[in-house]
Amino acid sequence: MPRRPATALATSGEVLRLIRTGEASTRADIGRVTGLSRPAVSLRVTELLDRRLVVEDSEGPSTGGRPPTRLVFNAAGGVVLVASLGASRAQIAVCDLAGAVLARAGLAVDVEEGPDVVLPLVMQTWSELLGDRSLSAVRGVGMGVPATVEFAAGRTESARIMAGWTGVAVPPIIAERFPAPVFLDNDVNVIAIGEHREIYAGEVADLLFIKVSTRIGSGVIAGGEILRGALGAAGEIGHIPVRDGGGVLCRCGNIDCVDSVASGTAILRDLRARGHEVKSLADVVALVRAGDAETMTVVRNAARMLGEVVASAVNLLNPAVVVLGGDVAETFQPMVSGVREVVHRRSTALATRNLRIERSRLGPGAGIVGCAHMVLDHILSPEAVDSLP
Repeated sequence: MPRRPATALATSGEVLRLIRTGEASTRADIGRVTGLSRPAVSLRVTELLDRRLVVEDSEGPSTGGRPPTRLVFNAAGGVVLVASLGASRAQIAVCDLAGAVLARAGLAVDVEEGPDVVLPLVMQTWSELLGDRSLSAVRGVGMGVPATVEFAAGRTESARIMAGWTGVAVPPIIAERFPAPVFLDNDVNVIAIGEHREIYAGEVADLLFIKVSTRIGSGVIAGGEILRGALGAAGEIGHIPVRDGGGVLCRCGNIDCVDSVASGTAILRDLRARGHEVKSLADVVALVRAGDAETMTVVRNAARMLGEVVASAVNLLNPAVVVLGGDVAETFQPMVSGVREVVHRRSTALATRNLRIERSRLGPGAGIVGCAHMVLDHILSPEAVDSLP
């Protein structure tokens, strides 16, 4: 392994990165990789041990004589609190520093009731899931919400959708109860992060995740990282208009947005207009399984309109994989098949040459996994570790 200049990896944060990635597992490895002197390596390692970010393991391999002490990242050195909010449900969890779920709960919520109602419910659930763990164990908090989010400010920006959340800076509210770094992002962004990290990382670097549920949204992974855009508004695929939508007014104020004509809410509305007494997507599933012709027509029409928008996104972004998730996509194979057919017909030959269009493999758990990765990427970065007291 080539020796690097000591100035390139001179901090405890950089040493932790080497240990986490497996580039170095002993003090000798650290010295060899970084060029740091033995006293400097010892100082960095002591800092990480004191911060409970690494532990020593004496079971390392021996080449004769006393085996070297291995340095192992300490996933049990703290926890992160995560919550993935949808329009009507929330997945809430406590994870370790490797992102593994230690405790989780589902919670029925109505995000339209606003942060004054929803945030206390989420924070109380976190307190219950923490159990006997102290507040000092909490190293970070992450939340995904079904709204446009100005990521750097941790502020929701939704003038007509989730109006009660507009302009609300969520991190200070949460940090008052859980004093740790708090990160807020769009719900589909964190789902896309989770799906990519757990299923596709190392395989593809460019992925488009489409959530088809009560609403429609997307998250874009470009070059292995989430694409948020200049202010955090990237991925608002739900508010791209479609042809022949029928003049449906979208909650954003525009006409025939794909969210208003192809979402789960739209499917239920169209079936009711045709005389079907459907209260939830479960009722739609029953009709599909029964082979009801009108229901299949509605679902396929929704798939066609969604497919047109996804085809445009494929032409623009050229992802390697399009992942369809959310209640509708995960439940209705005709939706997935319909989108796939339209995308391959309307996108360019090069963009679809090796394109895969698949259903989500993580399902509802993708959001909390993505939230955990979002938090850990920040709090375990070399810069964040170096700034710890």
